[in-house]
Amino acid sequence: MIRNIEFNAEDLMRVARRRWWIIPLCVIGCSSIAGALCWVLPKVYTSQTLVLVEQPTVPEDYVRPVVSQDVNHRLATMQEQILSRSRLQPIIEEFHLYQELRGRVHMDDLIERLRSSIAITPVSPMPGTQAGRLPGFYVGVTLDNPQLAQQVCTKITSMFMERNARAREQQAVQTTSFLSQQLTEGKARLDEHDSKLAEFKRRYLGSLPEEAQTNLGLLTGMNMQLEANADALNRARQDKEFDASLLAQQEAAWKASRAGHDPETLEEQLNAFQEQLASMQAHYTPDHPDIVKLKRDIEELKVRIADAAKTEGSAGNTDTDHAAGKVPPHIQQLRIKLYQDELNIRNHQRKQEQIEDQIRTLQVRLQAGPVIEQQFKELTRNYQEALDFYNDLLKKRDQSAMATDLEHEQQSEQFRILDPPNLPVKPSFPKTINFVGEGAAAGLALAAGLIYLLAFKDKSMHTEREVELCLKLPVLVTIPTLDLQKKSEEATPAQERRYDATAVGA
Repeated sequence: MIRNIEFNAEDLMRVARRRWWIIPLCVIGCSSIAGALCWVLPKVYTSQTLVLVEQPTVPEDYVRPVVSQDVNHRLATMQEQILSRSRLQPIIEEFHLYQELRGRVHMDDLIERLRSSIAITPVSPMPGTQAGRLPGFYVGVTLDNPQLAQQVCTKITSMFMERNARAREQQAVQTTSFLSQQLTEGKARLDEHDSKLAEFKRRYLGSLPEEAQTNLGLLTGMNMQLEANADALNRARQDKEFDASLLAQQEAAWKASRAGHDPETLEEQLNAFQEQLASMQAHYTPDHPDIVKLKRDIEELKVRIADAAKTEGSAGNTDTDHAAGKVPPHIQQLRIKLYQDELNIRNHQRKQEQIEDQIRTLQVRLQAGPVIEQQFKELTRNYQEALDFYNDLLKKRDQSAMATDLEHEQQSEQFRILDPPNLPVKPSFPKTINFVGEGAAAGLALAAGLIYLLAFKDKSMHTEREVELCLKLPVLVTIPTLDLQKKSEEATPAQERRYDATAVGA
C-alpha cells in the first residue's frame, strides 16, 4: 500500500540503522576515488614571498614625501603594469615557459595563463595600526615546475621593487622639475609686479598713502611760513615807506642847507631831525643804527647852530663849502637802505610765491590721495599675492628637493623582501589531505542522499497514525513488538510487511 504522507527524521534514522553499511561504503569509495585523482591529476607548485612596506627613515614631520598616493592604490597600479602583456611575454620567453603548448596555443592565451598563475595578496593590517596603511603583500607564482615557480616569483618580486623605486624617484624628480619651472615663472611675475610698484612709487613720490600725514604736516608748516612771510613783507614795506619819507626829509634839508645856512634854517632842520627821531623811536630800539646816526646828526647840528651864532661869517663860509660839496653820507646811507628795503621786499615776494606754489602742490597731492591710494592698494595686493605664491612655491620646491634626495638615497618608503621566494617541495595542487577530506565529505553526502532516497521509496507503515491516514479506519488493537523487534531487524522486507499486515488484521 502506498503511503501518501511525508516522512520525518525518525524514518531517516530507521533506514540508516537498517542500511548502516551504505555510509562507510560511500565514504571509503569516495575517499579512494579522491586519492586516486591525486595521483592522476597534474601537480603544480606555488612559490611565495612576503614583501614588507618599510616606512621612511626620516619622519614625515621633517620631510614630507612627494608621493602621496596610498600604497594600496600604488600597488594596484603596479600590479596592472607588471601583469601586462609587455611585461609577461619577456618572462615567458626568458624562462621558456609552456614549451609543450608553443605552436598550438596563441601567445595571448599563454600570457593569460601566466597571469592567472600569479597572485598578489595584500597583508591585512594589525588592529590598532594606522588605518589604510598597507604593511606588506604576498607574491605567489603557481607552475608545474618548482624551480621555474621560484625563478618567476623572484623575477616578479624584483619587478615590483624596481617599479616602486623607479616610480617614486621619477615622480619626485618630475615634481621637483615642475615646481622649479613654476618657481621661475613665479619669479618673473614677482619681478614684473615689483617693477610696476617701483615705477608707481617713483611717479607719485610724495603722494603715496603713507605720506599723507607728512603732507598734512608740511601743508600746516607752509601756511605758517606764508603767514610769517606776509608779516615780514608788510614790515619791509613799512620800512621802505619810512625810509623813503626820511630820505625825502633829509634831501629837502640838505637842499635847503645848500641855499643858505642861517640860524632859522638850522633850527628848522633841527626840529625836523627831532621829529624824525621821535618817529623812529616808535618803531626801533634805541640801539638801532639809524637812531644812533640821527642822534649824532642832531648833536652835530646843535654844535653848528652854536657856532653859527658866534661867528656868522665863519659859519656861513663853512656852510657854503659844505653845501657846495658832495651828497652827505647820511643821505647816501638812507638811499642804500632804501635800496636794501626794495631788495628785501622782492625777496619776500619771491619767497611768498614759492610758498604758495608749494602749498598748491601739497593740496593737489592731498586731493589726488584717494585715487592714488586705490591704485597703490591694487598694485600692493598683486605684489603681495605674487610674493606669497613665490614663497609658497619656494618652500614646496625645497621640500620636494629634499624628498628627491631621500628617494635617491633610498631612505623613503621602500619595499623590502622579508622572506625570499621559497622552493616548493610539496605540490600546492592537488593536496592529498584536502582531496581525501573532500572525498570523505562527498561520500557522506552521497550516503545521506541514498538514505533519503530509500526512505522516500519505503511504502511500509510503522505507526497508528500512518495506518489511520492511509486506510482511513480506526485502529482497534495493536500488538506490541517487544518480542518481535529483534526478528524484525533480521527479517527481510517481505516478512516485515507480513508482520505489519498481521498487526493490522488483528
